[in-house]
Amino acid sequence: MFDSLNRAFFFGGLFLETVIIGLLFYRHVWRTLPVFCSYCVWDVASNAALMGISHFSSTLTFQAYFVDEILDSALIFAVLVELAWSVLRPIRSSLSRSSLVIVALLILVAGVAIWPFAALQGIAQAREALLYFQLQQTTSILRILFFLVLAGGSQLLSIGWRDRELQVATGLGLYSIVALTVAVIQTHQATLAQHEQLAFAASAGYLGCLAYWAFSFAQQEAARREFTPQMQTFLLAIAGAARSARVGFDEDQGRKPHDRSDR
Repeated sequence: MFDSLNRAFFFGGLFLETVIIGLLFYRHVWRTLPVFCSYCVWDVASNAALMGISHFSSTLTFQAYFVDEILDSALIFAVLVELAWSVLRPIRSSLSRSSLVIVALLILVAGVAIWPFAALQGIAQAREALLYFQLQQTTSILRILFFLVLAGGSQLLSIGWRDRELQVATGLGLYSIVALTVAVIQTHQATLAQHEQLAFAASAGYLGCLAYWAFSFAQQEAARREFTPQMQTFLLAIAGAARSARVGFDEDQGRKPHDRSDR
């Protein structure tokens, strides 16, 4: 029974992922969110590869999943940076060149802050397994926080549920909530059957995320609205402060050789 359900979830997910990729290209989402589109293609390829490895080489299964989790986390980080940068689209022309780096650093700092609290006890004793689950939970919590910030600030950011950025973040966030909940509950379950049932619950949550994306991407995206005057003023003030700091740093660097020659 479990094998049949596992195959059904796998092929159902593969079908929905293929539909989503087709919709992303049909709706030209790849023009504004190329990293997310690349991530969707990667996800299909990696899932198919992992399924093949688990069938033909059980000894390499964990190593394959561990490497996949590292690459997946790196891509998710890039997706979150892309989403944050896309949200700032209305004022990007007024931002400094370093603004994208600052956005990436803020998300990276959030991930580093989450890391120590993401270790779930009771799942495994092997060091590599603990690192695997800690990385997995860190990424899940980061996606949830990103979704909550984006959804909570949607009015100030002038985005709604028909904007691609919030649609992508919602799918990632809701699935991460299910996956994190399942992972926490699994630490208190003793039998293999209970673990497998909870794993299927996580798979069902992932299928729900894919179905939501397929429905959302099938709709025409809403025209992007401008920021509220308060938010625009706030963001431009931050950009101006960052630009002034950079100019001041450049001027200091330019004066240093002259100061040394005067000595």
